[in-house]
Amino acid sequence: MIAKAKRLQDVTEYYFSIKLREVAVLRASGKPIISIAIGSPDLVPSQKVLDVIVDAVQHPQAHGYQSYQGLLEFRTAISNFYQRNYNVTLNPENEVLPLMGSKEGIMHISMAFLNEGDQVLIPNPGYPTYTSVTNLVGAKPVFYNLMEANNWEPDFDLLAKQDLSKVKIMWTNYPHMPTGAPATKKLYQKLVAFAKAHDILLVNDNPYSFILNDNPLSMLEVDAADGHVLELNSLSKTFNMAGWRVGMLLGNSELIKTVLQVKSNFDSGMFYGIQQGAITALNETDDWFKKNNAIYESRRKIVWKILDKLNCSYDKYSVGMFVWAKLPKGVTTDEMVDDLLYNKDIFITPGTVFGTNGGGYIRLSLCVDEQQLKEALSRL
Repeated sequence: MIAKAKRLQDVTEYYFSIKLREVAVLRASGKPIISIAIGSPDLVPSQKVLDVIVDAVQHPQAHGYQSYQGLLEFRTAISNFYQRNYNVTLNPENEVLPLMGSKEGIMHISMAFLNEGDQVLIPNPGYPTYTSVTNLVGAKPVFYNLMEANNWEPDFDLLAKQDLSKVKIMWTNYPHMPTGAPATKKLYQKLVAFAKAHDILLVNDNPYSFILNDNPLSMLEVDAADGHVLELNSLSKTFNMAGWRVGMLLGNSELIKTVLQVKSNFDSGMFYGIQQGAITALNETDDWFKKNNAIYESRRKIVWKILDKLNCSYDKYSVGMFVWAKLPKGVTTDEMVDDLLYNKDIFITPGTVFGTNGGGYIRLSLCVDEQQLKEALSRL
């Protein structure tokens, strides 16, 4: 067998890729598994969006290569969305870069700015892709602790005492996944000040700001033009378009230009019809958010009842499409997850997927219809 690349030595297959195969085997054997684990929206985009992409397929421009930067009309729609919802002014010519999902952006940013041996500050708990991509490009993950006692925010005093001389990038993700800790202007200001003080590129991953959240914020409102901040965003959660693979990177024009050097060598631009559908989605009114959030709020009440049955504690003021819950004393994460899967036919996410600080926690998704959630509750 041909030996695999050394860069894969510290990278494992994504947890859900492995676990979903096991769930599929259990289902195939007749087990009625209910999954409350994955953050893939089961709701659909608006009919207007669907109509636009159907019509766009007939457009003569639809079937050729598209611009690496996306249609100017699309970038303008993103810029207008940020102005309208976040009070952030962005130049669509050079401060907006459409992506085929945020995962693509995480890789492109890492390849654009990291050299082998550079260090990267990664939240613990946090999105596992930050770590795997850091390893893939030969950089070194340096985890910073997020703790419930500190509202899942960094301990800046402790961070400042570390040797940060080799740190090139710091990943942040507020509203936070998996804990649901909300973003605040004060927190964003602290993060930006920290990045500037230590000459670190701060990248905020911001796909959850409209889910069960009355106060959407962007880190770019603090630092829209400076060369220390980039922000990722996505239509996956906000507009129920996860399978469309539509994301965006926003910030300083020189930083965007650097990322484009990488991106332009990896793809040939987003399908024309998807861009047109995304433009329509970005122009939805506030009624769209209210309708979606009413569904998620109703589901969340049932999830809370499930967690009450499991004697877990949780924060009713968290935001996003997940509920993060602390297990009762004496129960480990693996024990809870395995008991539910093998004895109750319910699949949930262990907090340990997101780092060592996820031990003693579980995460439940709101991307499950009420009938299934009620059935899971009845099994308990």
